Amino acid sequence: MTETRAEFRLPTQELRDDLPFYTGVLGMALDMIYPADDPQVAVLSGHGLRLRIEKGAPEGPGTIRILTSDPDGFANGERVLTAPNGTRVEIDQIDPPLILPRAEHAFVVRRLADQAPWVVGRAGMQYRDLVPTRLGGAMIASHIRIPGGGPVPDMVHFHKVGFQLIFCVAGWVDVLYEDQGGMRRIAAGDCFIQPPEIRHRVCEAGDGVEVIEIGVPAEHITEIDHEMILPTPEYRPDREWQGQKFVHSIGAEGVFRPFRIPGFEARDTTINENTGGVASVMVARPAGAPAPWTVHEGDILFTFVMRGGMTLHGEGKEPNRLARGDAFVIPPGLATRYADPSDDLELLEVSLPGVFETRVVDARIGPSARRPVGDSG
Repeated sequence: MTETRAEFRLPTQELRDDLPFYTGVLGMALDMIYPADDPQVAVLSGHGLRLRIEKGAPEGPGTIRILTSDPDGFANGERVLTAPNGTRVEIDQIDPPLILPRAEHAFVVRRLADQAPWVVGRAGMQYRDLVPTRLGGAMIASHIRIPGGGPVPDMVHFHKVGFQLIFCVAGWVDVLYEDQGGMRRIAAGDCFIQPPEIRHRVCEAGDGVEVIEIGVPAEHITEIDHEMILPTPEYRPDREWQGQKFVHSIGAEGVFRPFRIPGFEARDTTINENTGGVASVMVARPAGAPAPWTVHEGDILFTFVMRGGMTLHGEGKEPNRLARGDAFVIPPGLATRYADPSDDLELLEVSLPGVFETRVVDARIGPSARRPVGDSG
């Protein structure tokens, strides 16, 4: 059997000065040292690293990051150290808490016709940013496609997020999820809620597939799980991850009911119920009557135009005629109106939190005329 090891080389001017630091302060083990009479090279291991400290090595001293569950109890609680050979050592938490930035509210309109660039991202998928400001880091909304479809070179992975939605706009995608049985196909009109840290793998996509992915917060970590094999043997549909359940909402089974905005109706994807009120995902369409001006009191309200078109009016804003592929964010307190909808208009609305108040507004006389019309979610 072939044995293989890898070492990371660091320079030193005097090895005897470095050994007490790496073994005593950092707690690494000395594996090898030579020559005995005048040591020039030492190999140490620990914390998942194997270091070769070599006198006169041509490399720069570099930086080592050590992640631990007890940073205050490591290296006397110091967070940044410098070794005698000049190597910088940073001590940090191995699993830092998820930070949800406060949303920096803004009225955002993003048009497909504006030719925002498609960027090749993870597993060869193409991403288009729908909210460039990301509301100050509070959320990310991506329009994702896989040209040509076929097998996806993905690995079992998970995301450290507060909330994550996958909504299929066109085509289909096959995905495996931890403890959720065999292959699941998400087709146009369907959506998945991926609870925080559920393991999953994207397996195959149909030609022309398009999905909308919402992540909270905008910057979150994706980790690869090299040990888990999907599908897992157990089927546990009621399992929760950080208070959230996996949801596979099938669009064809949805029932339309009156929406938070008069003149529209919507089908609920059960996201509000299964995330404990963290978020709501609705598919809305016109119901025949003109929509009034309204104001919402939620935190984040994102909408993507899946079909048809409409004119979005905002108090003090120029009207925006929107079509398929366009997206917008309405901040709380801003009066807006959905006008002149086409018969085939279909909107994907994502809100955080899942339940919030919407008020009807007479835009001509201002906020004092606002009255509630009910809660969303």
